[in-house]
Amino acid sequence: MVTTYDHWKQVPRNWSEWPWKYFQPEEMACRGTGKLVVEPRLLDYLDLFRLRFGGPLTVLSAFRSAYHNAFVGGAPLSCHIQAKAVDLSTRGQDRLLMERLAKEIGFMGFGYYRTFLHIDIRDTPAQWGKEKWDA
Repeated sequence: MVTTYDHWKQVPRNWSEWPWKYFQPEEMACRGTGKLVVEPRLLDYLDLFRLRFGGPLTVLSAFRSAYHNAFVGGAPLSCHIQAKAVDLSTRGQDRLLMERLAKEIGFMGFGYYRTFLHIDIRDTPAQWGKEKWDA
C-alpha cells in the first residue's frame, strides 16, 4: 500500500513504518519539496539490490513531485512521480553488475545515462539510452 507524507521528517522512526535497512526516508523524498510517497515494492527491490550489490549506493533521485519533476526536465509521465523509480549514481561503481542485479530482481524500466542508472518497477519492460553505456 502506497503511503504519502507531506515531508519525509514525518515518517515514524520505527521498524513497522520504515522496515528498509539500506535506504532512508530523506534519500527517497522529493529533492524539491521534501514530500515522500512510499511505494513498498520499490523499496523492497532496492533493499534486495543493495544487499546483493554488497556496497553502498547513492540515490540521486527517487520520488518527485509533479512540480519538481517538471523543474528538472523529467518526462511528464515519469515513474518518479508515482514513486516507482530511482536514479542511482554509477560513479566508481560496476555498472554492468548494477544492470544485471536490477534485472534479476525484477526492475522493468532501465534508463542508461553517463553518470547514473535509472531503474523502475513499471509493468512492462522499457529501455533507453543504452548507447551511452556501450560507447
